[in-house]
Amino acid sequence: MIDLFEKCYKPGIADDAKARGIYPYFHALESKQDVTVIMEGKRRIMLGSNNYLGLTTNENVIRAGVEAYEAFGSGCSGSRFLNGTLKLHLELEKELAAFLRKDEVVTFSTGFQSNLGIISALVGLRDYVIMDRENHASLYDGCRLSYGTMLRYRHSDMQDLEKKLQKVPEGAGCLIVTDGVFSMGGDIANLPEICRLAKQYGARVMVDDAHGLGVIGEGGRGTASYYGLEDQVDVYMGTFSKSLASLGGYMAASSRVADYVRHNSRPFIFSASIPPANCAAALTALRELEQHPELVAKLQENALYLRRRLEENEIKMRPSNGDIVPIIPIYTYEPIETLTIAKELYDAGVYVNSSLPPAAAPHECLLRTSLMATHTHALIDEAVGIMKDVLRRHDL
Repeated sequence: MIDLFEKCYKPGIADDAKARGIYPYFHALESKQDVTVIMEGKRRIMLGSNNYLGLTTNENVIRAGVEAYEAFGSGCSGSRFLNGTLKLHLELEKELAAFLRKDEVVTFSTGFQSNLGIISALVGLRDYVIMDRENHASLYDGCRLSYGTMLRYRHSDMQDLEKKLQKVPEGAGCLIVTDGVFSMGGDIANLPEICRLAKQYGARVMVDDAHGLGVIGEGGRGTASYYGLEDQVDVYMGTFSKSLASLGGYMAASSRVADYVRHNSRPFIFSASIPPANCAAALTALRELEQHPELVAKLQENALYLRRRLEENEIKMRPSNGDIVPIIPIYTYEPIETLTIAKELYDAGVYVNSSLPPAAAPHECLLRTSLMATHTHALIDEAVGIMKDVLRRHDL
């Protein structure tokens, strides 16, 4: 028998990065999550947040959280299934279901947990789940928690998806699962073709819209709305930790499917519910989104503006079919060079995220930049200027 902890002592890329002084993780914020932040004592332009609508600093959202804390206390001390359901949870679910034009919403304590809970409940022993290869890690873990068989198709390759559908036995259920907006590449799923194939082969469709809500679609309703396919997507999943400036996740579906998940999802049944302050903040952020659709338009305009400025400065971006999506990855190719560039940007006052294997293909490492509706053109210009100087030093 070998020591279980032996693997913990083997050197890896994190050890190498720490030794080189380019380790990119766990930088400590000392201010609110905003377009500029104080991080480890210095001002940084924040181009690495999923706070797409900039609502984490919205006065109404903050006030709602404080008032809920005072009215309901600091936590629920139980699951939604038992003592942990607040009136706030029911209000949030009702209003979000109406916004998304679905029968019902089920809320989970985190977005990651939502995918675990949805897929493990819906995909049974003899069922199949077919996944885009670039789906979020939580979707893969949801498949592992289920008793079904997982098949993967090449990213956005509809011919490969059809080949996988053809492998599903006649008597098996099948769920096609895709990100709506892919979190690393910023591209948008080919939902029209996915829905067409699902109908042809008798499969159901689930869209992880964590990066679609508040970003694309009518009034920020997400990927299905963007394509006009709201009636053809069976299950939406999303989070409150991005556009809705809080913490938690949700599933939107028909009443029967929602009720089935409530009574069969172990991650839902056996987890404490969303704390009152987070629930109130998410509900208020949803209302801000409904009342201010111009936030979505401004976010999309910022995305187009940053892409144009990067093109003008000959900074190579990963190709995307989502020009209005505020996730814009920049090629840096090799892992150590990527981490070095990220560190130099950080030191110069711009925070971005490093994307390394397995999140990126080998030799196609990226810097993942992301925008908020509240970024100004002046801030974007300042960031692009810094990025240009750093990337030129690396012949990029």
